[in-house]
Amino acid sequence: MSRVLVVDDEPAIVTLLQYNLEQADYQVVTAIDGEQALQLAQNEHFDVILLDLMLPKLDGVEVTKRLRQEKIKTPIIMITAKTSEFDTVFGLELGADDYITKPFSPREVLARMKAVMRRYHEDAGPVTTATNGHVIRIAGLRIDQDKFQVKRGDQPIDLTPKEFELLLFFAKRPGKVWSREQLLEGVWGFDYSGQTRMVDIHVSHLREKIEADPKHPQLLKTVRGFGYTFEASHE
Repeated sequence: MSRVLVVDDEPAIVTLLQYNLEQADYQVVTAIDGEQALQLAQNEHFDVILLDLMLPKLDGVEVTKRLRQEKIKTPIIMITAKTSEFDTVFGLELGADDYITKPFSPREVLARMKAVMRRYHEDAGPVTTATNGHVIRIAGLRIDQDKFQVKRGDQPIDLTPKEFELLLFFAKRPGKVWSREQLLEGVWGFDYSGQTRMVDIHVSHLREKIEADPKHPQLLKTVRGFGYTFEASHE
């Protein structure tokens, strides 16, 4: 039975989620503030965390930040009443896997949960490009899939979990052109309909970290009118 941590300070939301998740055979643990959520996530195993953005003591963004700093990679779906791009993208950049805005339907929550858990638990599949074990060397980068580390020479490159996944996706398939919709499906694990701007933002941040001149990228290039491609060869 999959375990879900539901974190929200609104009793009605907690009751709604707990009832519907338990009806779908999930084991549910609840928390009403960020400190309690952080402690539970640090000390217990969960398959997914449903995390409200606005919480007492510690907000959802801070909880996400601390969990990712501690290398706790449990999938996180942020629940928010805010709809601005800044709020949602900021949470995703810190390591949240998805977000859902209030009001929502229990069916939508269940669908999103299944998608992020499927993506988290599925095997990466066979690597179709030249690798050395679980390390990919490409374009001067050393990508360690086991340690979730990227280096250029001896210099580490600090990537968020989603930036790492995006780079790994491209590095395994150099030269192929991907639409934004395909990247959403391949990296986020489901069709993130209408949210292709999120891909552009993550690509932009990734370029800032791996390109010598992000304004004139030589690795992660835009294919006008379609999407992106990673133009690099393995070493």
